[in-house]
Amino acid sequence: MALGLLMVFMMVNFADKAVLGLAGGSVMAEFGLSNTGFGLLSSAFYLLFSLSAAAAGWLGDRLPSGSLLVGLAVTWSVAQLPMLLPTAGVAVLAACRIVLGAGEGPGIPLATHAAFSWYPRRARSLPATMIVAGGALGGVVGLPLLALAIDGWGWRITLGALGAAGLLWVLAWLRWGGTGPHRAAGPEAAAGLPYRRMLRTGTWLGSTASAFTVQWALALMTAWLPRYLGQQRGLGTAAIGVLAALPMAGSVVLALGGGAVSQWLLRRRVRGRLAQGLLGGVLAVAAGCGLLLVTRVDATPVLIAVLVVGFAAGNAQTPLNNAAIADVCPPGRSGLMLGSSYALAAVAALVAPTVTGRLIDLAPSPAAGFGTAFDVAGLLLVAGGLVAAVTVDPERDRARLDRAAGSGR
Repeated sequence: MALGLLMVFMMVNFADKAVLGLAGGSVMAEFGLSNTGFGLLSSAFYLLFSLSAAAAGWLGDRLPSGSLLVGLAVTWSVAQLPMLLPTAGVAVLAACRIVLGAGEGPGIPLATHAAFSWYPRRARSLPATMIVAGGALGGVVGLPLLALAIDGWGWRITLGALGAAGLLWVLAWLRWGGTGPHRAAGPEAAAGLPYRRMLRTGTWLGSTASAFTVQWALALMTAWLPRYLGQQRGLGTAAIGVLAALPMAGSVVLALGGGAVSQWLLRRRVRGRLAQGLLGGVLAVAAGCGLLLVTRVDATPVLIAVLVVGFAAGNAQTPLNNAAIADVCPPGRSGLMLGSSYALAAVAALVAPTVTGRLIDLAPSPAAGFGTAFDVAGLLLVAGGLVAAVTVDPERDRARLDRAAGSGR
């Protein structure tokens, strides 16, 4: 039950992120925003994202993660309600998105940390995958429904509906959620192990670098893919909602498949370097190749295929990275490690929407600007995947940390 609720938590989390991208045309027209201005508004969501993710990660090692999740959900739900007022302008919208981002920043790492409390070590690839799949399902289910809601009710009412959904989740979590039996303090030898030693491991560094590139691509998708499909491909809002949901459907399939393969390999004593690092790196490289093709294909079926690979395969790497980081950490020490990794990776989501908007405004044409933006995201994913494939090695890094803990260093 707890894992299912955490998946719903991530579904609402993703829908909250994506709604502004779907409403981009209406918001830009209502407030007279340029592409750069809309990019800045989209980036506002991520202004406190990294700080809150790091702070919640630190608290996650000290407080029950279930209680922290309630605080996050209440924050992001309430943050959307002011836009129900017809007089609320772009400044209020920007402030609401900043508070919303602060509430949602720790979502993935904290939900993952909470899920891990229900599972023993080396059985975490699949629950980590289910958390990411929950966010992807938010796209599969939420994007078409959000598009219909925006068309029927307007974007302001849609924001209010998302706020209400978050509050309903809080009631369900208070009734059926909680922290599992595998939340434990680290052994005495590991208790004095400085976090900085864990932050210097190849697994943490490689996972974080690759996650940065994945976050860049996801920010491009949520903020600008609907605009690209409408402006450059001539699709209506309903069609955009359906087409934008397909990469998220692909994320569910690839994440579950990748997680199952990784778990199968680990159970057969295959090293995490192959089962998590190399497998995840291959997924990220495939995603990068997909994004490089987005603006170079014309046929709709081919476009759908490259969008699915480009935005889904990289997202499927995320749970493998998270499980690898958790495998390196002593028990009870994964909260800050996951939170700090996500906090640094989320800097990409802060920068990407604004950079993309600027690229579009500076390009000879919007088509050329979108082409450059997709190319940048694709090349970053390829580079991140190669880095992860080379550096992620949980067994090596855990052995080094165990030796350091045993020697008191």
